[in-house]
Amino acid sequence: MTDLHEPATFRTALQAWLTENDLTPPEERTLAGDMRQFSRVQKALYDARWSRYGWPEHAGGLGGPAILRAIVGEEVVGRRLVEPGPYSMLEVLAPTMIDYAPAELAAEMVPKLLSGEEQWCQGFSEPGSGSDLASLTTRAVIDGDTWVINGQKVWTSFAQYSHRCILLTRTGDADTPDHQAITAFFVDTDTPGITVRPLRTMHNVDEFCEVYFDDVVVDAVRMLGKPGDGWQLAMDLLPYERSTCFWQRIAYLYSRFDALIGEAKGLGAVADSDLGSAYLALHTLRCRSRATQHRLADGHKLGPDTSIDKVLLASAEQQLYDTARDLMPGVIELEDDDWRTEFLYSRAATIYGGTAEVQRNIIARRLLGLGKD
Repeated sequence: MTDLHEPATFRTALQAWLTENDLTPPEERTLAGDMRQFSRVQKALYDARWSRYGWPEHAGGLGGPAILRAIVGEEVVGRRLVEPGPYSMLEVLAPTMIDYAPAELAAEMVPKLLSGEEQWCQGFSEPGSGSDLASLTTRAVIDGDTWVINGQKVWTSFAQYSHRCILLTRTGDADTPDHQAITAFFVDTDTPGITVRPLRTMHNVDEFCEVYFDDVVVDAVRMLGKPGDGWQLAMDLLPYERSTCFWQRIAYLYSRFDALIGEAKGLGAVADSDLGSAYLALHTLRCRSRATQHRLADGHKLGPDTSIDKVLLASAEQQLYDTARDLMPGVIELEDDDWRTEFLYSRAATIYGGTAEVQRNIIARRLLGLGKD
């Protein structure tokens, strides 16, 4: 009997299944179309059981090491069946639900995310609280068996397509220390009082949103953890945002590297040293990501060491698109195509998920013990 919990066997079987099942996306690409394609692919993977491997059985999974999830992401994104952005939310939000939601809620909701039935978003950043989450001001006030939430979030990816939101709020009184005054909720985005406003960025995609909460009533059973657990939830979630959610993005960047070689050759513009440096950055990133996968497989909890993954991802992504700009003069500046869109998006790689400066501070203080100076 084939043991699909063994990574090499799992990958071979998945590759064969993907070859036999046509999940090719439509030629015309829009954000709305990408979200529909993501749901389509996730449903197919879930129905065939592939997207259930690597997740715990009590949350609708089939067990096995987390590296199986990485393999699924690498294969479907590397083949350009789905875009990396929507796929990344799986690795950020599903582990958080499994770790913090009541068992019954996780068992009910996580399969909806894994199967593509639902999309979720992450309500953390605010206009005045980006990298400093402890200063957030969105407030939740208890009212009997419910909580009433007021405030604003920003840079909330895919909120306009999301059914649920993992939301950080401020609770407690004025004397409660900041880190002990944050509480997380799992909120339905169709709850009265929630307004979502997409933001169109410089790469001309409205991936990010502002989300407003005006007297939004949430049942107490939708709290994730206990009052005051929100800070720890965020600290547990962010390592996933800075490492495992990039597994499939690395595969995407490799696919773009291959495309760059082909296009640059067509223009007679191949420069081995530039391509070699870009490949080395990608390979270094993938080796680091592989080590993170194996730490998870060995039962280790992700922590501040994932800031290294994030720094390597940001530098590799920007180096790849800088190389594309240098090898194809005028294409990024003058042509309205994927290279231009992706080059502009790559500029944010040192900002989203925690800025490069914040990541280097974490590495210096928490890994190297260098202190605040």
